[in-house]
Amino acid sequence: MLLSVHAARKVVDLVRDHRRELESGRQPGSFGRKMLRLRHELWSTLSGTDIDLGTTIGERLQLPHPNGVVMHSKTVIGDDCMIMQQVTLGQLAEESAPTIGNRVYIGAGAKVLGPVTIGDGAAIGANAVVLTDVPAGATAVGVPAKIVKGK
Repeated sequence: MLLSVHAARKVVDLVRDHRRELESGRQPGSFGRKMLRLRHELWSTLSGTDIDLGTTIGERLQLPHPNGVVMHSKTVIGDDCMIMQQVTLGQLAEESAPTIGNRVYIGAGAKVLGPVTIGDGAAIGANAVVLTDVPAGATAVGVPAKIVKGK
């Protein structure tokens, strides 16, 4: 358990550092790209996550149980979020992925799919399937997810 949490932290740091490097205009050479992919594969395997290198991740993301977490390359995650095990943040048929606000909690097994926006301070219940936007401060549960509490 402790190894997977440490490995997940390494994956998140690696993805975040890669994003910053690309945004600064620096491109790694051939050897650098190979080492990046190797380190990404190692830490992803040890943590049981599939977080694409293109994912935009805010500060202080928490993955207390990282096993089975999948994030699409176009997903954007805000600051201070907590994502539990077996969560998928991905696309539907179109080429868009979710945008997750700040201080969002996503429960175990939840699926957030397509070009949806999850507002700041929202909560997604365990095993929910989110296909529409969730306003800031709201709680969404169920399949498909419905808002059960909002500010």
